[in-house]
Amino acid sequence: MEKIRIISSGTPELSPLLENEKEVFLVYDRNVAGAAAEISAMLGDKVVGSWPVEATEANKTMDTILSIERSMMLSGLTRRGFVLAVGGGITTDVAGFAASIYKRGVRFANVPTTLLAMVDAAIGGKTGVNLDRYKNMIGAFHQPEFILIDSRFLETLPEREYRDGLAELLKTFLIADADLYEKALGGISEHLILEAGKIKASVVEEDPFEKGRRIILNLGHTFAHAIERLSEGAVSHGEAVSMGIILAGRLSDRTGVADGLEKKLRRDFESVGLPTECPFGIEEMAGAMQMDKKSAGKGLVQFVLLEAPGRPVAVKMKIENVCEELLR
Repeated sequence: MEKIRIISSGTPELSPLLENEKEVFLVYDRNVAGAAAEISAMLGDKVVGSWPVEATEANKTMDTILSIERSMMLSGLTRRGFVLAVGGGITTDVAGFAASIYKRGVRFANVPTTLLAMVDAAIGGKTGVNLDRYKNMIGAFHQPEFILIDSRFLETLPEREYRDGLAELLKTFLIADADLYEKALGGISEHLILEAGKIKASVVEEDPFEKGRRIILNLGHTFAHAIERLSEGAVSHGEAVSMGIILAGRLSDRTGVADGLEKKLRRDFESVGLPTECPFGIEEMAGAMQMDKKSAGKGLVQFVLLEAPGRPVAVKMKIENVCEELLR
């Protein structure tokens, strides 16, 4: 695949990136309607239409996709059109999926406005929606033409959303770079945001369709998706990832992959304000984990464990064995 383009600059630099486009359809999070209006004014008559997304997990559905598709069609967007997503991970997920299936696929790009999207969700080409509250069960791989990082969006980001992104950023360094992980515990900079994006991009470029190494990006996520489903939205994605990483650390210790990892991760995460206590028992989560899209079949589910920060290990385990290990 072509190299993933992550561009670090402000939104005023967007115009040159789209100078050859004749038709742009804007999909944006209602929470950043002001920024979307500025971008629309900047692009002028290139913008043929737009769709505001109510960016909640409950609205991350095929109904939302069909509404976007219909709006694209009524705007006259052709196969030469371009979709621009402005918002957090839910927005980039639905915009990318809508682009992937409109007239059998049109190009798109992401302008992420949350830390979580900047370091994870907007990078990698995974697009999709939920099905019956199961995360991202319908979707497609569709790579954005570019990801434009503008850290000024973080200046007004609510604290809870900032912590959501911090969980994903720490996850990225946990699977790839122990030194950057330790630095990130001391505070986030634009440099660290870009480094996290580069790490994810390099893993995706090596394994664009998640047939091998890309699975390591799911550290904590098998647990996290079950937590999100059971909480019915009360626990955010980043919070669930934080809890899931702690559980992955515990499973790493209990299976002999690591020694003392859970204690270190718990101490580290609590020091930066991330939640570490899962509100559900592992047996409650078992059914949801078996339905996870990363299920390996034959009763096996894919988990990512850690030997130590920077040293991930992908394993397939039966849910009953996972429960047994975590309950002893």
